[in-house]
Amino acid sequence: MNMNTADLIKVRVAAKRLECADIAVFELQAVDGAPLPAFEAGAHVDVHLPGGLVRQYSLCNPPAERHRYCLGVLREPASRGGSWAMHEAVQQGDLLHISPPRNHFPLAAGDAPALLFAGGIGVTPILCMAEALAAAGRDFRLHYCTRSAARTAFRDRLLAAAYAERVRFHFDDAPAAERLDIGAALAAAAPDSHLYVCGPKGYIEAVLAAARAAGWAENRLHCEFFAAEVTPQAGDTAFDVRLASSGRVVHVAAAQTVVAALAAAGVEVPTSCEQGVCGTCLTRVLEGTPDHRDLYLTEEEQAACDQFLPCCSRAKGGLLVLDL
Repeated sequence: MNMNTADLIKVRVAAKRLECADIAVFELQAVDGAPLPAFEAGAHVDVHLPGGLVRQYSLCNPPAERHRYCLGVLREPASRGGSWAMHEAVQQGDLLHISPPRNHFPLAAGDAPALLFAGGIGVTPILCMAEALAAAGRDFRLHYCTRSAARTAFRDRLLAAAYAERVRFHFDDAPAAERLDIGAALAAAAPDSHLYVCGPKGYIEAVLAAARAAGWAENRLHCEFFAAEVTPQAGDTAFDVRLASSGRVVHVAAAQTVVAALAAAGVEVPTSCEQGVCGTCLTRVLEGTPDHRDLYLTEEEQAACDQFLPCCSRAKGGLLVLDL
């Protein structure tokens, strides 16, 4: 990922602990002891890892804190390197570089009630939201779904929180009556509530589908995907991209991403997740029709066809002209 190093923050891993099975928590503090940049609930930072990897992790401590950033990281067996690096290579006392916080998943303005859904490690931004809502005196309910109590990160913290009565835990191995009933949770919410959901793709899609079926307006639905699969699809064909600044044409093979084709041609596009989730590589499209495969743009933004994510999306025709 290309980034001016002057924009990065040098931090020390002040603490690292195993929060629960397969989830580690990292506390980062500025090396110079200065307060860290302010952030709002839902924000994340890009962590620059050993080996040149850059991965995004949500901040899960209360936004009022400026002396530290806290991250929760799941050990993923199918990791592309970031999960392994955080769990195995990064240790307490290590120095890292991170980006300033960015937020693609903010709380809506105003004082409307919030209905929060967290699935697994998706609890990290949702936990930060709960802290911010409680501090602001706003009404909310949190439904937190995990495989079992042993795999429930931050359970003790939530049980001890001043807002503990607003939290409901749902374990896959619990009796059916204790598992999440999305319809009941939606029905119990105040009519003007905003819904926030983060977790695995299937979990998010199930919650959103239920909300839409219940008549919730799109402007009251907010989500953040943590990962998506970027794999070639049957019927993918080659196409070209033309760089508007120079007129240069770069060929993209059927099994190749636009980012990879551009990199092979010496044209670097900033990336982070490489899965169509974070929006780092968002690029303007001046001509042509993108084949959108991301989880970042809204349906309306995709329909406009004036921008796309080259890490995963392709072209519906033979040529895209990019603002590069």
